[in-house]
Amino acid sequence: MEIWDIYDENRRLTGRTMVRDDWSMKPGEFHISVIGAVQASDGRYLITQRKEDKPWGAGWWEFPGGGVLAGETPRQAIVREIREEVGLDVSEVPGEVAWSYKRETPAEQNNYFMDVYRFVLDFDSQDVRVQEEEVQGFRLATAEEIAQLGEQGIFLHYTSIAPML
Repeated sequence: MEIWDIYDENRRLTGRTMVRDDWSMKPGEFHISVIGAVQASDGRYLITQRKEDKPWGAGWWEFPGGGVLAGETPRQAIVREIREEVGLDVSEVPGEVAWSYKRETPAEQNNYFMDVYRFVLDFDSQDVRVQEEEVQGFRLATAEEIAQLGEQGIFLHYTSIAPML
């Protein structure tokens, strides 16, 4: 069971926690999630396709990422998520938040800050090892190809991350 820290609207820890996907957040409460745009030396991005059994976004494309665990920094979380989901180690790769945004969805009781990291890494397809419980496939895609997936409505968070690409 994953436990996430709860933050206030200014990204300050509140001292409270929540269980992952227990969407009962009050107004002004947020968790932090991360996305990792891993860019190969040829300029293409590593994108993954979600498993068909996912409760939302089944079969959609995305960048690796997930929730920041309690006590974890966003940087630690994205290094962990990339390692878990695609088997690449970016712990020593320079990378910082390239884009960040805040999403408030009171009806869903799911408010979050999203930090989008960008890493440039010399790798190829043989280096990728997908987490079969989470990911059904992957590919290397150009920013234009990602935009096409976004226009089809099958790339998670596309409208929020498009300015970063």
